[in-house]
Amino acid sequence: MIELENIVKVYKLGDIEIIALNGVDCHIETGEMVSIMGPSGSGKSTLMNLIGCLDRPTSGKYILDGTDVSSLNDDQLAEIRNKKIGFVFQSFNLLPQATTVANVELPLVYSSIGNKHNRALEALELVGMAQRATHRPSEISGGEQQRVAIARALVNNPSLILADEPTGNLDTQTSQGIMLLLQRLNSQGITIVLVTHEEDIAAYTQRTIYLRDGKIVSEKKR
Repeated sequence: MIELENIVKVYKLGDIEIIALNGVDCHIETGEMVSIMGPSGSGKSTLMNLIGCLDRPTSGKYILDGTDVSSLNDDQLAEIRNKKIGFVFQSFNLLPQATTVANVELPLVYSSIGNKHNRALEALELVGMAQRATHRPSEISGGEQQRVAIARALVNNPSLILADEPTGNLDTQTSQGIMLLLQRLNSQGITIVLVTHEEDIAAYTQRTIYLRDGKIVSEKKR
């Protein structure tokens, strides 16, 4: 599903060039669940931004689900993000004054899909949060907020979920529940790529890619 070939990403700060990714080659198959690990500054976030079509490589080729997205314009990238990719973040990023079902509906605002409310309720049902549909984020736990965030990522029926430190703000037991949920979604055919600093979280995935200084230095299969 994901093919990265000799990906380079360079940021310029005045006269200084910072090489965030330096010749990354990576293939992730449809239906895989893969984790990305590495120290701070290794290029994890940059790689996730590129995979998520939030940024473009300086050079190299990125093919997502058969489409070369390396040189698409902003509107084309936005369309791919909306149709193919669901995002889950460490900080949940829920609107505090909106109900959980309203938060889940947000990605559907610019969609032509009918019955947006029902689609959001179905997504909440998938993550075991339908009974909290009318609650606001402040009225539910951190683990429940992350489940709502995952429902929001699922509402457009994406083929790929990108999760950036999805358990970073959660206790051990709640983290295990979130990872089991992601495993269940993966078993239904959704490709999942997540960034984590924790080996015990990476152990839930089928393969771990290790980054250092903008390069893939090793991989571990399970």
